[in-house]
Amino acid sequence: MDQAEAKHLFEPTGDFQCLHEFIPAARARLSDHIWGYLVGAAETETTLRRNRLALDSLALRPRVCVDVSKLDLGTTLFGRRLRLPVMLAPVGSLESFHPGGAATAGRAASAFGIPIMVSSVTAPGLEEAAAAATGPKIFQLYVRGDTAWIDDVVKRAVDAGYDAFAITVDTAAYSRRERDIAGRFVKPWRAVATGQSYQAGFTWDNVKHFKDHHDIPLILKGIATAEDAALCCEHGVDGVYVSNHGGRQLDHGRGSMDVLPEVMAAVRGRAKVIVDGSICRGTDIVKAIALGADAVAMGRMYCYALAADADAGVHKMLELLEHEFGVAMALAGARSLGELHPGYVFRDAPRVTQPHAHSAFPLLQPTPEYRL
Repeated sequence: MDQAEAKHLFEPTGDFQCLHEFIPAARARLSDHIWGYLVGAAETETTLRRNRLALDSLALRPRVCVDVSKLDLGTTLFGRRLRLPVMLAPVGSLESFHPGGAATAGRAASAFGIPIMVSSVTAPGLEEAAAAATGPKIFQLYVRGDTAWIDDVVKRAVDAGYDAFAITVDTAAYSRRERDIAGRFVKPWRAVATGQSYQAGFTWDNVKHFKDHHDIPLILKGIATAEDAALCCEHGVDGVYVSNHGGRQLDHGRGSMDVLPEVMAAVRGRAKVIVDGSICRGTDIVKAIALGADAVAMGRMYCYALAADADAGVHKMLELLEHEFGVAMALAGARSLGELHPGYVFRDAPRVTQPHAHSAFPLLQPTPEYRL
C-alpha cells in the first residue's frame, strides 16, 4: 500500500486513539471477578510477567535509507489472505466480556480481515460463531471426550467452514488461579465442566489418529519446547502454536518469545508457527515475525476492546494496532514481512519497566486496579 492508500494508518480518530485507552474502559464495565479472570494467571503469575519480559528484552535494529513509501503488512495463512499477521486467540467465556461473545468478536475480525480462533468453551457454540465470522476462522478444542467425540467435533467444524482445527495441549491439569480462589469465585463455565480426564490422557497417538482421519489443517496450541515442536512436525502437524496459555497454566514457565527461537530451529519450515504471550503492540509483532513466526495471536488486548465497545471496539483496536505495526515496519526499514529476519532484533536489551500485564502501556495510570 502507498501512503495515500494507508492514510488511516497515520491519522487515528474516534473515541479510542491509543491502545491503552481500551483498558480503563473495559475495567469500568467488568465486575471484579471477571476483571481478575481476565488479567490474572496461575499461582505466582511469574509466567505471565516473563511473557512481557521476554518481549521487552528484545530491541529492534532498524535499517535506514530504504524506500518504505509502499508497505505490505499482510500475509497468507492456511490458504487465506490476512490483512495483518494477527489472529484473535481463543479465549474462554467471551460472553463474560460482551453478551455476543465469539460471534461479536468474530464479526469484527472478519470485517477487518484477520482470523478468530474460536474456543470450545465460549458462547455461542461452534456453528453460531462460524456463521458470524464470515472471514477466516479456526476452531480450538479442549478435549472432553474420547476419539469418537473428537472426530464428531472435527466434522462439525469442517461442515461449519473453519479453515483449520486447533487442539490445546497444555491443560492436562487445570491450574490454580489464585485470584479466583482467593476471591472465592467459581467461574460458571468451570462449574459445569466435565471430561477433564480425556484432556489428561491426550497423547501423540491421538495426534496420529487425527492426521490419519482428517484433512483439515491441525494446529497444536501450547508448545513450549523444541522437543515437542519437532514431534509436532514428525506427526505432520500443520501449525505449531507457541503458547503458555497467557501464564494461566504452568507457573514459572518461560516467556513465549524466549521459546520461539528454539521452536523455529526445530520446525525448520515444516509447519506454520504461531506465537502468543503478552503481544499487544505493533513493535511486538515486528519482533515475532523477525524471529520467524508466521503470525501472532492476541488474547487480553482484544478482550479489553470487546468489553469496552463490542465489535466496534475490536475493529478499532485492530486499526490502531495496524497503525502501530505500519509505523514500526517503516521505521525498521522493512517493506513486507518477508524482509524481516533475526538481524532486525537485538537480544538481552536492558529492561526499562517492571513487567506486568499492562507494562506495555506506560501512560496507563499505575493504580492497583490495573496492575498485577
